[in-house]
Amino acid sequence: GKLKAMAAAAPDAMAAYRAFDAAAFRDGAIPAKAKALIAIAVAVTTQCPYCVEVHSKKARELGATDAEVVEAGLVAAAIRAGGAVTHVCHAIH
Repeated sequence: GKLKAMAAAAPDAMAAYRAFDAAAFRDGAIPAKAKALIAIAVAVTTQCPYCVEVHSKKARELGATDAEVVEAGLVAAAIRAGGAVTHVCHAIH
């Protein structure tokens, strides 16, 4: 419902966003399923539960398995952990 309200309030901007989103997730040099798995990892990293849900559903529609979804999430976890570890460098002399 909120997205509909946003589209009503700013139709041109929301149409542009939707077109960009569709183009970004289309099959290209990277297949659409891989893009959906990347999106899951990014959503886990940014901690957006709505995005995790939407992109997980899309990945499944494109044939992603539990193992692929879990591995995408664990890659995100590893990147977050790596970021935390490297930030510790700023705390030491």
